[in-house]
Formats: sequence, structure tokens, C-alpha cells
Amino acid sequence: MKQIRVMMADDSPEIRSYFSNIISHEEDMELAGTASSGVEAVRMARELRPDIILMDIQMETRVAGISASQQILTEFPGTKIIILTILEDDDLLFQAYCAGVIDYIIKTDSVHQILTSIRNAYHNQMILRPKYAEKIIQELKRVREEQNGLLYGLNILTMLSNSEFEVLKCLYQGMNARQISESRYVSQGTVKTQIHSILKKFDMKSVSDVVRHLKEIRFDHIIETMHPGN
Repeated sequence: MKQIRVMMADDSPEIRSYFSNIISHEEDMELAGTASSGVEAVRMARELRPDIILMDIQMETRVAGISASQQILTEFPGTKIIILTILEDDDLLFQAYCAGVIDYIIKTDSVHQILTSIRNAYHNQMILRPKYAEKIIQELKRVREEQNGLLYGLNILTMLSNSEFEVLKCLYQGMNARQISESRYVSQGTVKTQIHSILKKFDMKSVSDVVRHLKEIRFDHIIETMHPGN
């Protein structure tokens, strides 16, 4: 029978000893090694290539385990990582899931729960816990909407003339038509015509709608690198 090679990382010697003892008594498991920090966990993962890693979240930093998990999974995507935690901190566990961990264990869970989690992870029988599945779905939706908004905005910006782009920057900075006219040494009529063209290209009814969209796509970061064509 092939043994499940388990490595664990925790900055508490007592916790390392406790989990090591549990694993060592199972016929289908082998303790591959232990680490006391996220940095050490990454190094040992490279050397030992374990099947499963039990990774404490908070070690040398509050998110050391998450950072280490992300690095390990980038190099060894086949490794299964289970987070160890004292409390169900939703934000930290959500970050861990986003980094690619497969499950989490509360350190006070029963021995049966701990061993079941390890075996399920090894055999790819994990079911994402509902509240985190919902959070991940919502986050993916948010990211997709943000990306779509950015692509839409960038596409419109490339359609603006150089003059319209300069007027748009002024609008973004809160200037009105008169102020733009004075700063660009053109008539207010010309500025109003350019604003009308900008609204038409963005398919929006007001300048405030355009500015709101520009803030969503972080237009201030685009200004320095964006060079629209004529």
C-alpha cells in the first residue's frame, strides 16, 4: 500500500509534535518532514515533494502560510495543501482558497476529522465548503466585471482624438467647460462639441457618468501611458 507522504509547517513545536504523532500512527501515512516557518516550508517542499502539506496560516507573518502555499503551488501544482488554523477567519481562509489550498483544518478538530481531511485531499474527494465557494464565485464575478469594464474603457479611449483625450483629462480633474476653454485656449463652443463627442463615444448621458467609469478603471494610472490616436 502506497503511503501518503505528509509534510507539515507550524511555528509551534507542540502543534508539530501533536500532528506528527497523529500521522505517524497511521499505516497509510508517512511523515515526510516538518517546518517551522513559511520560508522553511517552501524549501522543504522542494526537497521532499510531499503529497500533502499541512500549513499553518500565521507563522513568521500573519499570512506566511498563504504566501508559502502560493509559492509551492506555483512550482508544484500537484501538491495538496491543507491550511491549519485556530479560528475560522473568513478573510484569511478566503485568501488561502484563492491561493489554491484544498481545505482547512481547525487545530482543535478531532483526530478522525484531521485524518479524513488528509485522505480526502489525497484522493481528490474534497468538496469546497459552501460559504467559501459562494465567496469565490462572487469574487470571480467581480474580477470579470472589472476586466470587462477596463477593456471597454480602453477601447473607447483609443477612439478619442488627441484633443478629446486632453479634454477628458480635464473633465476627470473636475474642470468645467469654461475652465477647460481657458486652459486650452479654445472657445467654449469647441470644448462643448468635444464633450458631446466624448459622451457619444462612451454612450453615456452625462460627464459625471463618464468620470465615474474612469475612476472604476483607474484612469489616473492610464493617463501617463495612454497615447490615443487621432
